[in-house]
Amino acid sequence: MQEIAFIWASLFACLAVIGVAGVRLSRYGDIIAEKSGLSRGWVGLILLATVTSLPELVTGLSSVTIAQVPDIAVGDIMGSCVFNLLIIVLLDFLYRKESVYTRARQGNVLSAGYGIALIGFAGFNLLLYRAGTFPSLGHVGLYTPVILLLYLLAMRSLYRYEQAQVTEYVEDRVEIHPEMTLKQAVQGYALASVAVVAAGAWLPFIAKDLAVAMAWEQSFVGTLFVAAVTSAPEVVVTIAALRIGAVDLAIGNLFGSNLFNIAILAIDDLVYLPGPLLAHVSITHATSAFSAMMMSGLAVVGLVLRPASRVFRTVSWISLLLLVIYLLNTLFLYLHGD
Repeated sequence: MQEIAFIWASLFACLAVIGVAGVRLSRYGDIIAEKSGLSRGWVGLILLATVTSLPELVTGLSSVTIAQVPDIAVGDIMGSCVFNLLIIVLLDFLYRKESVYTRARQGNVLSAGYGIALIGFAGFNLLLYRAGTFPSLGHVGLYTPVILLLYLLAMRSLYRYEQAQVTEYVEDRVEIHPEMTLKQAVQGYALASVAVVAAGAWLPFIAKDLAVAMAWEQSFVGTLFVAAVTSAPEVVVTIAALRIGAVDLAIGNLFGSNLFNIAILAIDDLVYLPGPLLAHVSITHATSAFSAMMMSGLAVVGLVLRPASRVFRTVSWISLLLLVIYLLNTLFLYLHGD
């Protein structure tokens, strides 16, 4: 019993470290953007999304190399994509002025669309490689270079879009952090990154022990618990952005994180030496991939339709459907994870 309590305490310790370091990362990243003259719209979608996904990167690398638990790595990636979209429900509930979908720019549809394509491609290849009928490039799956190319294409398209919309971000040039220099911000950013790396490297070992102690499947633990902990920076940063009224920054961070998560899947495949990563994990991860696709599609509907009404003054019907899909995905993995 004491061993289980220690494992849970270790998990919450990781959550605390990643949460605190995630806030620092976003703050210093914002200051770096300001001092270097980058657009904050670009920061929310690319830089902020990348740094808040750093725990997924470190956790995935340590899972497929040191800990040798590929299910934790893939479960963390797919679970984080689903969890990030669940955060939109929280945003919709916390933003009491109106539905969060009515305030977000429709430009977020572009990043959501790329997310659907990348997540769907990963889920499709999971089914192909689990069937054992698809060739590979040595120990690397053929899907890996395609994912990286699609990610780079998405980044280029999103950058061009942000540049075209630069007139909407005049406020980005207003200096709001005069007390800190670029050098200080870079140093703070580096220290916060070290904390996230340390906690992320520890996380898969805790998850592996938790799966054994609680008699849970690794695919379920990776998708639910590890994904929730590594998504802590997204939660903290997104809520912080919402509190200052930066709805686009909040939602852009979530969609950008999902794009980077699938790129992490390709990176994990490169360092996983036993063979193509998707050929060595549970096929139930495809459920999370398709759940993330459905949730992304609903988010696009919300951004275009902009529903103003709320169900019993809580959240819009779009958010309710997002919550239902998340719960069904979690239930399926708990009952059928292998």
